[in-house]
Amino acid sequence: MPTDLNYYLAAVPAVILVGLSKGGFAGLSLLAMPLLSMVVSPVRAAAIMLPILIVQDWVGVWAFRREFSARNLAILIPASLIGIGAGWLLAAHVSEALVRLAVGLISIGFAAYMVWRARAGAPAPAPAKLAPGVFWGALAGFTSFVSHAGGPPFQVYVMPQRLAPSVFAGTGTIFFAAANLLKVPPYLALGQFSRENLAASATLFPLAIGATFAGVWLVRRVAADRFYGLVLGLTFLVGLRLVWDSGRALLT
Repeated sequence: MPTDLNYYLAAVPAVILVGLSKGGFAGLSLLAMPLLSMVVSPVRAAAIMLPILIVQDWVGVWAFRREFSARNLAILIPASLIGIGAGWLLAAHVSEALVRLAVGLISIGFAAYMVWRARAGAPAPAPAKLAPGVFWGALAGFTSFVSHAGGPPFQVYVMPQRLAPSVFAGTGTIFFAAANLLKVPPYLALGQFSRENLAASATLFPLAIGATFAGVWLVRRVAADRFYGLVLGLTFLVGLRLVWDSGRALLT
């Protein structure tokens, strides 16, 4: 696979999108799995992407090491264990297409709700509450384990808090860095880390690191209102793509 041109035609843009997402433009990473799944099976695509995600996570953690919400992380990281555990237990039974359909519908509904809130008047920033954080953190852990699609549940919980863009990006980066490490033992137990998959991942590490730094550079130069508008628009578009892809998979 590392010498297959079709693999790189799909994998290179996928890794760039994930790198920009890890740098702070949350939502773009959800396009990576559909791209990579065009040339390998979805299960193998998930296994190839996880080492790349971990490398990009730690570039982002270093970049945002002083910019994050400690309260959000204290709620979300333990909650993600619930979802990751459920994903591990249900790995042989859960339909990835149904998970992606649910994530897509959540993304579209959330984007529509945020637009409605903005038109009704500028809402006050929401606090980081425990019960919603546990729910959305567990859901992010589950969807992340099944198809690396934990972004929308995270955004549903954190975006209404109106954190500074760099704090939003740093919180997401550290959360998913922890969640992706927590996914390693279950992926090992399920036999996902073959030599071929790891080789396919390793060929993309330099690009993954460069794309993440590019995302960090851009986030620090975009105004907060424009940043959140862009993230919301991407969330809506990604939701449409997920619903479309999952609908086709379920109907075929």
